[in-house]
Order: sequence, then structure tokens, then C-alpha cells
Amino acid sequence: MSVQPLVRVQREDFDLQVEIDRLTDGRHDIGAVVTFSGLCRDEGGTLGALELEHYPGMAEAEIARIANLAIERFELLGLSAIHRYGKIAPGENIVLVIAAASHRQAAFDGANFVMDFLKTSAPFWKKEHGSDGAQGGWVSARDADDAARAKWAGDK
Repeated sequence: MSVQPLVRVQREDFDLQVEIDRLTDGRHDIGAVVTFSGLCRDEGGTLGALELEHYPGMAEAEIARIANLAIERFELLGLSAIHRYGKIAPGENIVLVIAAASHRQAAFDGANFVMDFLKTSAPFWKKEHGSDGAQGGWVSARDADDAARAKWAGDK
């Protein structure tokens, strides 16, 4: 059976439980489900919103490529990756990754792999808006994200 990932890039919010149910409903082969939900932080009260832009079409294709690598490498039985764009307020969802596998370690590794690659490979750009209304700059890539990706050496 060929596993096809669910990949969505959308402005609207998502519901974690609805997405988990969508992936697992009626499935009895899944023994582990790992979810990662990334939320917008307020950066100590200084951030009013995070604005995310993406390259339409290319973002979805890159996320699908990453998801397919994870499915193959970790023998995942299902994978969902949802990433939002637009202006996102502190406390709101930004990204959701759900990895399903027969066993927990594959599900954990699959979810980690997808997130480490999403942070460094998917064409998204973040701009900060201050809680005082001031418009901040574009957020630069972090060395820690590159280091996290490097642990999966050999995967592109």
C-alpha cells in the first residue's frame, strides 16, 4: 500500500483532533500517532502578530517532497503536514505535523524529520509585527534549525 501524505498550506486555522481523526479513522494498523503543533509566541509581550508569506505551489511541493522522504525512511503509515500563512496572533496555530506508524519511535522520528526540514527547506518567510503596532523586520534563519536538520545527514 502506497502512503500519500496530506499536505495543506492555508490561511485558516486547523483543528488538531479533526486532523488526527482524518488520518486514523478506521485504521487498525496504526500503533502510534505523534503530533507536533507549532504556535505563535508573544516573545515576552513584544510580538503582536507574525506574518507568514509563502511561495504558492512551491511550498506545497516542497512539503510533499519532505513528507514522502519521511514516509519512506521511517515506514510511516500516514502523515499530515499543515502550514498556515497570513497574519497569526500569539497563541494561534502555525503548523501541524502528524506522523502515524506501527511503532512509536518511527512516528517520533518521522515527525521530527518533517519539522527539521520544514524549518529549513520550505519556502516560507516570517515578518514580525510588534504589540505596539510597529512593523518589525523579516525573521532570519537560525543556526539551530540548520544544526537540527544536519543530524539527518544524507537526506535532501
